[in-house]
Amino acid sequence: MEVIKPYRYLHKLDIERQAQDVLRDVQTKRKRPVKWPPIDPTIVAESLDLDVEWFAIPPDAQGSIAAMIWPLDRKIIINEAIPQLRGGFGQSTLAHEVGHWMLHIDRYAVGNFIERADPNIEIAVEPFLCRSVSSQQGIEWQAQYFASCLLMPRDVLEQSRKGRNLTNWNHLYPMAGEFGVTISNLTNRLKDLGWIYIPKGSKEIYLGDTGTNG
Repeated sequence: MEVIKPYRYLHKLDIERQAQDVLRDVQTKRKRPVKWPPIDPTIVAESLDLDVEWFAIPPDAQGSIAAMIWPLDRKIIINEAIPQLRGGFGQSTLAHEVGHWMLHIDRYAVGNFIERADPNIEIAVEPFLCRSVSSQQGIEWQAQYFASCLLMPRDVLEQSRKGRNLTNWNHLYPMAGEFGVTISNLTNRLKDLGWIYIPKGSKEIYLGDTGTNG
């Protein structure tokens, strides 16, 4: 059974819009308002009826596996055997998997199968594997961009940046802590928004084309 969508180009604004829609749905479904930042991607996954579990995933012939999705079980598995996945990197990884679920899993096909499944017939569906959340190619880039928009929404960042100097690392590290992400996650998001610019090979930060707004 095929539940993975074929790759297609997605504009950044379309990805950001989908992340914003998910966050609005989370707020709508919860009795108590969610206070962000930080945004807990586990809460987001639960709002999408996805279970999140941590256990060791053994490597295969192609190397280590950071996480995987079992579409028909509506389950995200994070590899607890990778120490780096604890903390901000783990939050990003889970948000990355939520991005795959929203962008690359055919949820309509999954729902149809679950609704019509015959318990006496076993249908095999391979898990959706995530080997590297740092990959910038194709669907991996799309999922990571979704994760950035989910964990660091533009409007929440606007509030967080007030009174801060975005060209000062000492201001950025506490900001990353507020959002529960790594400093790399934060600077990549700020660069993508055009708020800052960091020349390749340099640690100097400059305001980007839109960095003086706000």
